[in-house]
Amino acid sequence: MQRKFLSNLILVVVLNLLVKPFYILGIDAEVQNRVGEVVYGNYFSLLNFSFLLNILLDFGLTNYNTRNIAQHPHLIEKHFYKILSLRFVLFFLYASVTLGAGLFVGYSGKEFYLLSILMLNQFLVAIIQFCRSNFAGLHLFRTDSFISILDRFLLILICSVLLWTSWFGGEMKIEWFVYAQTAAYGISALISLLMLIPKVGKIKPDIKKTFSAVILRKSFPYALLILLMMFYSRIDAVMLERLLEDGDYQAGVYAQGFRLLDAVSMFALLFAGLLLPIFSTLIKKKESVAEMLELAFRILLGISLTVAMIGFLYQGDLIHLRYPTAPENSAITFGYLILSFIPISLGYVFGTLLTANGSLRYLNGMAIFGLVLNVVLNFIFIRLWKAEGAALATLITQSTTVLLQIIFAYRIFKLKINFKLYGAFILFTGLLFGAYWLLTEQSSLPVFITLLTLLGLAAVSGFVFGIFKISDIRTILKKEENA
Repeated sequence: MQRKFLSNLILVVVLNLLVKPFYILGIDAEVQNRVGEVVYGNYFSLLNFSFLLNILLDFGLTNYNTRNIAQHPHLIEKHFYKILSLRFVLFFLYASVTLGAGLFVGYSGKEFYLLSILMLNQFLVAIIQFCRSNFAGLHLFRTDSFISILDRFLLILICSVLLWTSWFGGEMKIEWFVYAQTAAYGISALISLLMLIPKVGKIKPDIKKTFSAVILRKSFPYALLILLMMFYSRIDAVMLERLLEDGDYQAGVYAQGFRLLDAVSMFALLFAGLLLPIFSTLIKKKESVAEMLELAFRILLGISLTVAMIGFLYQGDLIHLRYPTAPENSAITFGYLILSFIPISLGYVFGTLLTANGSLRYLNGMAIFGLVLNVVLNFIFIRLWKAEGAALATLITQSTTVLLQIIFAYRIFKLKINFKLYGAFILFTGLLFGAYWLLTEQSSLPVFITLLTLLGLAAVSGFVFGIFKISDIRTILKKEENA
């Protein structure tokens, strides 16, 4: 299992490194530069609003299906079209409730129109994710890796034409960006479905009331968890836009830092996509998850600590590298957000383990607490510090909720605390802070040189302290086990 995880992790990271950072920092960021903070901030708020009730569209089916197919792969042909047909029914529920909520909060005209298209995009993404859950459940990680970057690759092609050719008069409209997403997601969803046909048989719409009721009942705990986590991770931009007079502008500032966080967080998300079926299989076979958990924990915490610390210490230089005219509070906002990468990463490890185990009662309790905490903090901090306050609320909420997840995981699985490993991380962190102080306060080296030096030191000290291991690399290079 460790060999399968590591070899496929390398593949999925390489593929995503080739595509997603360019999309986020090249395409998405360039769209904001072209249309401005106010217009993009309004779009960003609407996008996050379309996420809030996304659970009505998914209803926990993706996570449930990944876990179920990983443990019972023979059920894919029997269940696939029933669940796919159910998704179409759920789309009408999601669309009705979201549009009603949009009217309630005051959206109208262009905002209402954009929200409608964004909801369609959410549906297409849900189809892609459902297909990917089947690939992951069958341990077809290479196919899953290809699908994971297909929509972004297509979006890069379409938006490159819009942004850097004269075919459309050299201008960019936010509506075009939304339409481009619809085209990319639609093509990707179609290709995903076609690739699954050999596994599930010919297309046959199949809505069964009894089956749908049973599946929805089983997936409800997953649905509740996703709903709660979606609210406390996506409500920041909506509250910024609604609570402040300059809400669209502040949401745009927040989006600049959030985009960079999103760019690095996608790698942690890749871990979750690989870990869920692997943890589910280990648990079903009643095998220990300790070694797999430590492997993912070591790699992800080592990477997230390095990225978060360097991002925080060089917050001004990094934010202005992509946004030369960004206001001062944009850098501070990014500084808080990039520190959130550490708890977000750990959440993808321990939260995935708890999900695979079906420990939804603990996770939902944690998520309810996280939602209340996040809304209260946002209500207070946004009024005091605007975008910076929203970012600080995110950091506090993510840190608190992941601490609860870690405690739950250690208790449920009766894991032993590896004091040596935790001590290594403390030394690793202290070494990087000390090196930063020496490089910036005791020398006059250019920022670029000090940044590269810190990255190199992090890599070397990671191996010295046992955070990264040569044996991990040897395992990756070995032939993948058939599992």
